[in-house]
Amino acid sequence: MMPLTFADTNHEYVIQRITGQDKVRVHLKNLGFVENETVSVIQSIQGNLIVEIKGVRIALDKSLANRIMV
Repeated sequence: MMPLTFADTNHEYVIQRITGQDKVRVHLKNLGFVENETVSVIQSIQGNLIVEIKGVRIALDKSLANRIMV
């Protein structure tokens, strides 16, 4: 397992776990980041990511991306 910030671009990963406080986990769940969902990194700029999940592109800052384990 590794944080999403270390993921290669244009490669699909399966979310294994979401870490962090309840508030952070609920926020990510509301965005669609749940266990066993596939996610791919479209672009990475200094640890900040643009990802695609469920056909939607979402921008994540580095602190949120580090909470998503793939």
